[in-house]
Amino acid sequence: MSVWKKFLDKHRRRGANPDEKSPTPENQTMFQGFEWHVPADGQHYQRLTRILSSLQDIGFSSVWLPPGCKADNPAGNGYDCYDLWDLGEFEQKQQTRTKWGLKEDLKQLSDNAKELGIDLYWDAVLNHRQGGDHTEKVKLVEVNSEDRIQEMCKPYETEAWLKFDFEGRNGKYSSFQLGAEHFIATDWDNNNGKKGIFKIERADRRSTKREVAQKLQRYLMFNELDYTHPDVQQDVKNWGVWITQEVGLRGFRLDAVQHFSEKFTNAWIDHLSKEFGQEKLFFVGEYWVGGVSELVSYLHKTSNRMSLYDAPLLNNFSHISQTPTADLRAVFSNSLVDVAPAKAVTLVTNHDTQLGQTVETPVTPFFKPLAYSLILLRQGGYPCVFYGDLYGTCGPKAEGPSCGRKLADLILARKLYAYGEQVDYFDQPSCVGWVRKGRWDKKFGCAVIMSTSGPGVKKMEVGVIHKEQVWTDILGWNNEEIVIDEKGHGIFRCAKQGVSIYVRQDAEGRERFPVNFDDNIYSF
Repeated sequence: MSVWKKFLDKHRRRGANPDEKSPTPENQTMFQGFEWHVPADGQHYQRLTRILSSLQDIGFSSVWLPPGCKADNPAGNGYDCYDLWDLGEFEQKQQTRTKWGLKEDLKQLSDNAKELGIDLYWDAVLNHRQGGDHTEKVKLVEVNSEDRIQEMCKPYETEAWLKFDFEGRNGKYSSFQLGAEHFIATDWDNNNGKKGIFKIERADRRSTKREVAQKLQRYLMFNELDYTHPDVQQDVKNWGVWITQEVGLRGFRLDAVQHFSEKFTNAWIDHLSKEFGQEKLFFVGEYWVGGVSELVSYLHKTSNRMSLYDAPLLNNFSHISQTPTADLRAVFSNSLVDVAPAKAVTLVTNHDTQLGQTVETPVTPFFKPLAYSLILLRQGGYPCVFYGDLYGTCGPKAEGPSCGRKLADLILARKLYAYGEQVDYFDQPSCVGWVRKGRWDKKFGCAVIMSTSGPGVKKMEVGVIHKEQVWTDILGWNNEEIVIDEKGHGIFRCAKQGVSIYVRQDAEGRERFPVNFDDNIYSF
């Protein structure tokens, strides 16, 4: 058996039902706690603190926090990272707070999350730094932006913003300062005022010329750190331990993992695991590609230490939602959740794919409740709900909450009913359904039907134990009462280009629908 077949078989098994005799763990759901255009008013940590209890109430178990280290720009989202060790505590880059707030606000958010049993995941930007405090003399070689191996000139001496002394922090938490010897590339020649991709030439570089060329092929932006340098490695390892303790983290989202060293990623995760214990921290990487084979290959390279976002599944959602003739039965084709469900973080939108962003991946509005049903109400995957879909987005392409303001209902349905054996009815190209049969301690289950064309109808079996029961749509988009026959079957329906989620009319928690969820987050 090949290494890959062993890997895929293992992770398919991990996505299966737990032992019927064991207590059923509650479904886990992640909330991405920001969108790209959140107001830069320094109040966001306070907003998140105010909504934590309502998030926990409908079923969220974790919150993915924004990259809250000090950015180069006072209004920067943090992907233009300046100082890992400044969480909104020091007067640097024109202000003390970050876009998201002060460190004391972050600590309050952490305290409240701990009380509610909500895990916090930090968005770690480890690939690069931006906003050096001083220039340094360096030798640069411009490389072709389309083929970074191709050098466009001979090495020449100039100046670049590569000296980071973090004067405002004055050595607190870490005395390490960055200089030209800690970087492999930059995007700005200060003497010539030229933007490009420039390799930094150094006589003492630990990497070979070939290794540097390979690294440049993955160059992303700003000043690229050199993770062959032991001082860089040690400082980032120290930071990982410090921020985990300081903020009370339970995991990390690693930004742009394909752009920096897998070797260091493995070493960094191992370092934290040794400090806090195996399986105590969750790691998910952003690896934005369309092919599932590349994601599986990366999981193998990192020895199964982390999960990845299911970009291929999102691409499927986008394609099907915009293609009237698309086959809904193929929605999971070539997706990560299909081949490695235990390693897939599934999503419908995020801050990079929302309208107007770098990898905009539009999902047509009618399809969003279908897509969220597909990630929230099925086995396999760790679903991540986007802030903008629950609360709306700001900015030049602002949108209101999605799913007809029924997303909170879908999340609560996952918490209460999406358990047990899954039986699929993927037998029509434009109408599919499935049943979750519940378990001994979460017995109610649910039946889901969706259509991408006309009204949908499907006969599905929910089990003889439910005979003569009345099942209704918790979303209220179909008002028909479905009576389960003596063989445990029901005739379930949904509206044109719609979805319906049926549960017993008297199921525990049924009175909570429709969810009275306040999505006016900026009214506080």
